[in-house]
Amino acid sequence: MARLPVKLQPGASSDRIDGWDVDAEGRPVLKVRLRARPVDGEANAALVRFLAKALGVSRSSVDLARGGQSRLKMIAVEGLDEVELKARLDGIIAAA
Repeated sequence: MARLPVKLQPGASSDRIDGWDVDAEGRPVLKVRLRARPVDGEANAALVRFLAKALGVSRSSVDLARGGQSRLKMIAVEGLDEVELKARLDGIIAAA
């Protein structure tokens, strides 16, 4: 299982992955913008669906591990290791 730190911006004009950034401690985080609003868990559910589709895995393979009320989230991806996850994300970012 791979773990993916995400910095989410809800309420954006489009759904997209903006690339890699660093958090306050200097750790890499994936910047994601979604149209969904942070109301009643809509943005969290949209993030899980969006990442599952982008990574080419089933919705049930992607889980919000922590950060339900925060913009910084930890996503768990079942069935991919860290290397494969990073390779798929780098391919998505390069194609954008």
